[in-house]
Amino acid sequence: MKTRFTELFGIEHPIVQGGMQWVGRAELVAAVANAGALGLITALTQPTPEDLTKEIARCRDLTDKPFGVNLTILPAIKPPPYAEYRQAIIEAGIKIVETAGNKPQEHVTEFKKHGVKIVHKCTSVRHGLSAERMGVDALSIDGFECAGHPGEDDTPGLILIPAAADKIKIPMIASGGFADGRGLVAALALGAEGINMGTRFMCTRESPIHQLVKERIVANDERETELIFRTMRNTSRVAKNAISSKVVAMEKEGAKFEDVRELVAGVRGKQVYATGDADEGIWSAGQVQGLIHDIPTCAELVSRIMRDAEAIIRDRLEGMLSGARRQAAE
Repeated sequence: MKTRFTELFGIEHPIVQGGMQWVGRAELVAAVANAGALGLITALTQPTPEDLTKEIARCRDLTDKPFGVNLTILPAIKPPPYAEYRQAIIEAGIKIVETAGNKPQEHVTEFKKHGVKIVHKCTSVRHGLSAERMGVDALSIDGFECAGHPGEDDTPGLILIPAAADKIKIPMIASGGFADGRGLVAALALGAEGINMGTRFMCTRESPIHQLVKERIVANDERETELIFRTMRNTSRVAKNAISSKVVAMEKEGAKFEDVRELVAGVRGKQVYATGDADEGIWSAGQVQGLIHDIPTCAELVSRIMRDAEAIIRDRLEGMLSGARRQAAE
């Protein structure tokens, strides 16, 4: 299946494993790449730029297929050395980068000087148009269903994707709520050139998180997420657990970030993935949990999505047209 996205980025299938904190490591990224999709190492999962260089090398030992790196720029009390991470990506010879977060112009400009193709992740049409003007090569449009930061507009993918497709000229992939062949066909019909999946790739054999967390994702349905930081205008969709429910309750009582800081600390979320205790900290998961029923290998997952998508297009949709043509002829 060829789309503008697969042609531009040199991949076989229009499927992307987006950047995920603590999850986007070499073993998962290489498995995704070997399956013919696009995998992305999450730069800031690595403690230092030097560690990122080593992780890129480790991934190259595991695959000879294209893969990229995610660099997310978010407000922080003590910002990471973004320029140093960027330089590590460039010096490692990476040619695909996913950017996300606030005002990436400086990074876009520098990456473009070195022939790096950029996918920018955003949650609204206006931010997509801004990124297009900045010179990015493609967009990842993230609907309200997504894990992580859905923005503050609360626009679901069914509206956001075609609204963006109406105005944006560069290739665009759809993010938030995708897990199977039905989703891929829907995204293509809405005007996207492929799909980006986070939670679905978390729940694969090669995903470097605890088996109990994967089993929790399978057991959860579409209602098992919560929106935290709504009152702070920094909404984040996370898996529903004891801590997320406590944070939401505290926000309703007027809590500020300082009041919940210890509860939402990243180190606690990292421990969830390490220990398998799903109530130990905040961890990201999307509403798409309701569509995840197994823990396949990345190769099995990608192959199944493509097989199912082709069957839907050839059999179900083409069958509907064939039936209409027969009726018209009669």
